[in-house]
Amino acid sequence: MTTDHNLVLQERYQDFKLQLEALSDAPDVFADLPRRMAYSGDASFYYLLPQLVVRAHSLPQVVAVLQLANRARIAITFRAAGTSLSGQAISDSVLLLLSDNWQHAEVLDNGAKIWLQAGVIGAKANQLLLPYGRKIGPDPASINSCKVGGIAANNASGMCCGVKHNSYHTVQDMTLVLADGAVLDTSCPKSVAAFQHSYRELFDGLQALAAEVNANEALRSRIRHKYRLKNTTGYGINALVDYTDPLDILKHLMIGSEGTLGFIADITYKTVAQDPYRATGFFVFDSLQACCESVSLLSGSPVEAVELLDFRALQSVADKPGMPDITSLPATAAALLIEVAATSEKQLQQHIDEVSLVLTQHEQSMLAQVAFSSDASRNAALWNFRKGTFPAVGAVRATGTTVIIEDVAFPIERLADGVAALQQLFSRYGYDEAIIFGHALEGNLHFVFTQAFETEQQKQRYADFMAEVSQMVAVDFQGSLKAEHGTGRNMAPFVALEWGNDAYQVMERIKQLFDPVGILNPGVILNTDAHAHLANLKTMPAVDDLIDKCIECGFCETVCPSQEYTLTPRQRIAMQRQMNALSGPDLTDVRAAYQHAGIDSCAATGLCATRCPVGINTGDYIKTLRAASKPASTIATWAADHFSAASQLARFALNGVGVARNMLGVPAVGAVSRGLRRLAPSLPSYYGAWPKGASKVQLPEATESQLTPVLYFPSCANRIFSPDRQADDQRDVATVLSIVLRRAGYRLLVPEQLNDLCCGQPWDSKGWRELAERKRSETIQQLQQAMPAKPLMVITDASPCALQLQAGQPDFELFELAEFLYQKALPALTINKQTEPVLLHVTCSSQRRGSADQLVALTEACAEQVVVPADIECCGFAGDKGFTLPDLNAHALRTLKQHIPAGCQHGYSNSRTCEIGLTEHSGLPYQSVVYLLEEVSRQANPRHLNQSDV
Repeated sequence: MTTDHNLVLQERYQDFKLQLEALSDAPDVFADLPRRMAYSGDASFYYLLPQLVVRAHSLPQVVAVLQLANRARIAITFRAAGTSLSGQAISDSVLLLLSDNWQHAEVLDNGAKIWLQAGVIGAKANQLLLPYGRKIGPDPASINSCKVGGIAANNASGMCCGVKHNSYHTVQDMTLVLADGAVLDTSCPKSVAAFQHSYRELFDGLQALAAEVNANEALRSRIRHKYRLKNTTGYGINALVDYTDPLDILKHLMIGSEGTLGFIADITYKTVAQDPYRATGFFVFDSLQACCESVSLLSGSPVEAVELLDFRALQSVADKPGMPDITSLPATAAALLIEVAATSEKQLQQHIDEVSLVLTQHEQSMLAQVAFSSDASRNAALWNFRKGTFPAVGAVRATGTTVIIEDVAFPIERLADGVAALQQLFSRYGYDEAIIFGHALEGNLHFVFTQAFETEQQKQRYADFMAEVSQMVAVDFQGSLKAEHGTGRNMAPFVALEWGNDAYQVMERIKQLFDPVGILNPGVILNTDAHAHLANLKTMPAVDDLIDKCIECGFCETVCPSQEYTLTPRQRIAMQRQMNALSGPDLTDVRAAYQHAGIDSCAATGLCATRCPVGINTGDYIKTLRAASKPASTIATWAADHFSAASQLARFALNGVGVARNMLGVPAVGAVSRGLRRLAPSLPSYYGAWPKGASKVQLPEATESQLTPVLYFPSCANRIFSPDRQADDQRDVATVLSIVLRRAGYRLLVPEQLNDLCCGQPWDSKGWRELAERKRSETIQQLQQAMPAKPLMVITDASPCALQLQAGQPDFELFELAEFLYQKALPALTINKQTEPVLLHVTCSSQRRGSADQLVALTEACAEQVVVPADIECCGFAGDKGFTLPDLNAHALRTLKQHIPAGCQHGYSNSRTCEIGLTEHSGLPYQSVVYLLEEVSRQANPRHLNQSDV
């Protein structure tokens, strides 16, 4: 591309940017290189740098953007969560994102239907439907991350969805926007009538196409054949034979159109039943033939899901807990993971018996099995075999390669032959790590392999392989090249090969009817460039061992508190990779922007690792960058060496600020704080929820010999910060905990030199690992020395401290406060549940420790109504970030007030620092959950009461 052409392009996009910014209701428009880089990739192996990134907050903004783009002939690509595996969500033109204003939902007809805006995450829709025993039909593996707009636009399905429950078959209505900005709400007769009048040519064109297709018997039969399989290759032209009303045809063509025909603003789904009784079994066969023959037999039995894993897939997860011994399996072996579901226990057993009878027909071919059971934890482990296959390949791939997952479907009667043919191709092209797994009942197979794109030879190897795969699947087996991941960029050149000329021409006419100017996601679905799938390939250069295994899937993003504020974990990693290709002023600018967006604003709580398929903790990587850019200071080292004095100074400062607040008021102290921060940005930012300094920990005396002693390590947060000043109960956590445990038959001991001890978290969060490790080791050593001859259980009252201490692998049994209360104290107490609803915040560290369910269960044992905000995974306080970067905390909790139920006066959690931010952004006092347990057990447990109970 010439320099002159580049200048013309830049002027064109600059003019478009100015037009957007001049709108009376303008969306957010980003033209800076760092922001554009952050959105240059999705979960696929393609990379395109957008010229502009636009974030729309409302439907009128989307309409205005499309109207301007249509007139200016500027290409637009819509992006939901960016979990697309086929390159549908990237652009070298304008990328249109949705803000978090697009997350409204409404359950309709007692759960029979649900209305969802495009920005709702799929799993959140199912949470809303859970009380009704319903769910949405599509169940993609990415349902915890992907959004409804993407689910519908890609006609995503999943493990239990099959064909009959995908978006095409369960859509009721939608609001859509065409390329020129025209809006149609198919549920509104007035909107439909106006649209039919204004867009008669579109309706007539669809009706004419349907007539032509139905008159072409060969084409009509081909469409019927292709859609008895899972199929997302090309447009959903089955709409032309399934429906006669142009409105129905239009609505169903939008499903799976990947943003090339219009924008789906909202959708109403017909929901499906979620049977409450379920059982799972795992069965290993000696051959693929026997395995696939069993699948054919099972297709007529009451099975919910049947997942196939080939020999290599089994090997990739051989070390998973619960996996039967497969060390002596032949290379021909394969396995089926089978789930059955029912409305009652009796019906479930009937289904198990029926399926088991089918499996006995290949009993002699069965090498191992894990019998059907309804044990939820065991079955979760079985499903982890299946879910672990994709990340297993990603975790062992060579640095510099990317993970490619393809998605085909064979006629069920030819499933065994199809698997064998794929395996032969893997061997021929040297993809020795490749595995095959998938949704066997639909003949839908995923195959995963690794590929580098750094040399022409590597690209050619991939090109030749994909050419053979396409010929084999689409022509030889008459299958689908894309069963559920959408056509995207990687299969667009092969749509004509799969469908033939007649069907391809129909698809071209559909595109022309909907988008005559051709601005919507060009090159996706239909692409005449035979080599388009080999262009704009993403490279994965080595950066750091901590992040090199990242496959950029985006699963981490929904739990990241800085999403939409600055960067997500995926974007932090992707930008580090992309910086390798930059130089000069561009590199300088991106590095400068990355300091705040990538490093300073990262909460570094590690919650991203809980969603990452390959277990990457991006926070750990960011901590290394922090340490490199700002080594531990003299003050930091002094604080570690003299922690008691440092804590005393902090309490003194907090009390001094408290005096100033009482004298001058919160606004005045806040103004002084802002002025000081302009001079010294590292100073903490004052706001109304700041607590006073805490009093010295003094446990109430409990000398009863019959009480079981436990060792208590009060966190430094609870030793420095006083209880919330809005709270009715101003006793410190140590006092309240001591009372509750005495009622349950325990007494607390504290280690000597307590004020010198810290788990190390304040230093670890800044990347100062040596200081953090030293403080942690000191604390663990002191706790061990504080024990008598018999080891004691140890409690700490903050979940981040428990997580940090556990990383030191102590020899004693360590409990975070909520864990101990739930496991040990609650069973010994009588509870009078309170009727007042409460808000509960589940901390990142509780989630990482796997104890979140215990915190929730403990709170639910104390209150009739417990609200856990579904869209807040992390509060963003992140140790001291809530003081030094309060905008992160404010952004993470921006929806908190929306979740406060009527009559709620209190919030609870299990981390004092988190509680400070929660108080600030909810207006409610937040305290440790132990305060709630003490209150509801106070009257019912009179033993061991003394003056301190009052």
